Amino acid sequence: MSSSTAGQVIRCKAAVAWEAGKPLVIEEVEVAPPQKNEVRLKILFTSLCHTDVYFWEAKGQTPVFPRIFGHEAGGIVESVGEGVTDLQPGDHVLPVFTGECKECRHCQSEESNMCDLLRINTDRGVMLNDGQTRFSINGKPIYHFVGTSTFSEYTVVHVGCVAKINPAAPLDKVCVLSCGISTGLGATLNVAKPKKGQSVAIFGLGAVGLAAAEGARMSGASRIIGVDLNPSRFKEAKKFGVTEFVNPKDYNKPVQEVIAEMTGGGVDRSVECTGSIQAMISAFECVHDGWGVAVLVGVPNKDDAFKTHPMNLLNERTLKGTFFGNYKPRSDLPSVVEKYMNKELEVEKFITHSVPFSEINKAFDYMLSGESLRCIIRMDA
Repeated sequence: MSSSTAGQVIRCKAAVAWEAGKPLVIEEVEVAPPQKNEVRLKILFTSLCHTDVYFWEAKGQTPVFPRIFGHEAGGIVESVGEGVTDLQPGDHVLPVFTGECKECRHCQSEESNMCDLLRINTDRGVMLNDGQTRFSINGKPIYHFVGTSTFSEYTVVHVGCVAKINPAAPLDKVCVLSCGISTGLGATLNVAKPKKGQSVAIFGLGAVGLAAAEGARMSGASRIIGVDLNPSRFKEAKKFGVTEFVNPKDYNKPVQEVIAEMTGGGVDRSVECTGSIQAMISAFECVHDGWGVAVLVGVPNKDDAFKTHPMNLLNERTLKGTFFGNYKPRSDLPSVVEKYMNKELEVEKFITHSVPFSEINKAFDYMLSGESLRCIIRMDA
């Protein structure tokens, strides 16, 4: 296939963040053609993730503005740059905030998904090929976000950050799989690896934690214990297989002791999805000695220190960390989509809202108020 717009600048609508924390503004932007090892995508559906909100607020960061946010999306390939051989116009794809060059030591390792070339970079607002942005307004550069910038009708992405998927998969559903949902799901399925009938504790019942619970449900866990400080999340969590709930504020002892008492010594697996250093310690110390495995997903503050007694490790508890659920974006994400197509993975229950692109700021309102897990933004509306 060939595209009638290949090699040309495309003018389209994009939601531009001109300043930190200020509402996005729908603008007409120019999107340059893809260069070597780049792909230009037509975005059909995108969704809002906490990562977008965090960097839009620019708390504790050096802000890069004006910028186009967005990194959970589904679309089709419009055109490809020099050297791109495994994608062609018309392919259905998910752009991903991290990549897989397939050449570095990490990509060639079966044990890692942390590509040396395309690992997430939240500060870089330009393309790797030439250090320039592909977005502009009247010659003024508009910067990229994590290499995806999906809050635009068209975007340019490195080929290593594009997963080709089954064209029969509904993009308005599977677009949410390109970040948080796959992160939580993979943390359980690929890293914690609970066996059928085992017990799993999930710390944090936001979208990532609920995805981790979904992974426990898919694995056949007999008990899935949800741990959260917000009791209003407990009812929703039942849809994801959570069988019991613990609010640490209800007890005058450490929550790891509560869970150990509930389970006769500790859970078989735990997954921490909050970024709270205390939750990380509790998640580790609540697993059973001899075989328990704890997996850390949440990102802590830079000055946090993980402290536990060495005997917790010597007594054969295992502590692991994970990035993007240990999924390699290009190689593994298509199989996650197939889990949805085969009705193993239930994606719809993560999607709580939908808005037209013209009302994208409502998605931020829903997220900030705690109403939304995922809000789909319809680019053609």
